[in-house]
Amino acid sequence: MAFMEKPPAGKVLLDDTVPLTAQIEASQSLHSHTISTLSLPLPPKKLIGNMEREFIAERQKGLQAYLDVITTHHILSNCELVKKFLDPNSYSVNYTEIALQHVSMFFRSEPKWEVVEPLKDIGWRIRKKYFLMKIKNQPKERLMLSWADLGPDKYLSDKDLQYAVKLLSSCSHPYIYKITFATANESSALVIRPFSEKGTLKDLIYKGKPKDPFLKKYCNPKKIQGLELQQIKTYGRQILEVLKFLHEKGFPYGHLHSANVMLDGDTCKLLDLENSLLGLPSFYRSYFSQFRKINTLEGVDVHCFGHLLYEMTYGRPPDTIPVDSFPPAPSVFVVSVLESILTCEAMKNGMPTVSRLLQMPLFSDVLLTNSEKPQFKIPTKLKEALKTSKECIEKRLTEEQKLIHQHRRLTRAQSHHGSEEEKKKRKILARKKSKRSAYESGEEHSAKYSNSNNSAGSGASSPLTSPSSPTPPSTAGASLIPPAPPPPPLPPAAPPPSTEVPAQPSPQPDVSASRGALLSSIQNFQKGTLKKTQTCDYSAPRIS
Repeated sequence: MAFMEKPPAGKVLLDDTVPLTAQIEASQSLHSHTISTLSLPLPPKKLIGNMEREFIAERQKGLQAYLDVITTHHILSNCELVKKFLDPNSYSVNYTEIALQHVSMFFRSEPKWEVVEPLKDIGWRIRKKYFLMKIKNQPKERLMLSWADLGPDKYLSDKDLQYAVKLLSSCSHPYIYKITFATANESSALVIRPFSEKGTLKDLIYKGKPKDPFLKKYCNPKKIQGLELQQIKTYGRQILEVLKFLHEKGFPYGHLHSANVMLDGDTCKLLDLENSLLGLPSFYRSYFSQFRKINTLEGVDVHCFGHLLYEMTYGRPPDTIPVDSFPPAPSVFVVSVLESILTCEAMKNGMPTVSRLLQMPLFSDVLLTNSEKPQFKIPTKLKEALKTSKECIEKRLTEEQKLIHQHRRLTRAQSHHGSEEEKKKRKILARKKSKRSAYESGEEHSAKYSNSNNSAGSGASSPLTSPSSPTPPSTAGASLIPPAPPPPPLPPAAPPPSTEVPAQPSPQPDVSASRGALLSSIQNFQKGTLKKTQTCDYSAPRIS
């Protein structure tokens, strides 16, 4: 498969670190039982009256609150059981069986290895399984085999991936845990390392046993206690040194957390360098994907180091990110480093570099006694492929951060719009608008009424017009034309109002009646009623 080529059909590369949420919308009664989204003993059940509507509604609220706690808990939300419960379609595959199939095929070509026992659920990844191994001719030596499926950030070609994974066994560094054997194919990878009975840095902090399940060891520790100041300084300096080494080599990491740091005496050694090659998402991705200034793998490593330093100092992870205030620490220098990484100001301004952290007082005076010379030769062609892969990983992170930022703004706007204060403001504005509209409509009605009265008054006072009538023959005979009938008499005046009743305005004269009488006389005019007259014409000239 060439670089950036899409995965085969049917191959879905999911990011298992994306938090899932669930909302209890309804419940139903089936065979006299109430089935809801979550069948847990919390909140308390009720034997009598458990079908009442009020009890079911109250129970749904309790279950929703319990479900919210699970989905927001960093470790529980990544648990396979929770993922299968919330998204059964995406998590229906049995990855333990798939891992066994791949391991069995591997043993056919490498018969010197033998499985002692599966290490069930010792890691947090759903698509990564562990087995305790041994070499047949060295039965007392114990090794750990890890099998992992490819992740959504796999951008190397199959050829480059296989070469890079095999190259890991040649890496030699005092603070990188040795890899005995590593191989990869087009769908997964397999890595073998020595098994440490002492466990990881996380086992030291939480007093856990290496073979115990991840949830049992770290989800709810019985005793919370940080490390000594000298341990914090030494382990922190060693981890920063190996991060600086990888950054200088151009090798992407991005998977730092306390369970990925193996303890070998008083020395910390980094685990799982193959994760970035396989495209697996980071343990803290749900945290740093919220902040757009953490957009490079170097910045991701520094942010993850902040989580690890907090865990070493206080014996537990931070409750929220960013951190507003820090509890008392063994040294003010510890708090100074934490403030430069985990505070709100640090999230806005960006992460400090590894070199800057090494110069801070907490780590600058630590003496490293290990004299082993680091060796990790990466061919130029593979360096270019790793650089391109790193850029693609960072691009996907940036796009995801952009989507989260847009969703957060939309959610904030909807929440603000639906708040009680905003509802009250909208009600007040609606009332003011309604009153203004009513006032404006009243003014408009009054103006129309006034205009109609003015037009009626002007019509009564103006001279009456009528259709054109025949012109009389002459002015001399005008006296013989009967005059038009007089207009009807005006109605009598209203009686004077009494003192008890308020006076009413005097009625206006009936203009329409007068106009009708005039039109009637014009229409009834008959020319035949006029008398004939004799005209003496004296206009002819006289001759005397």
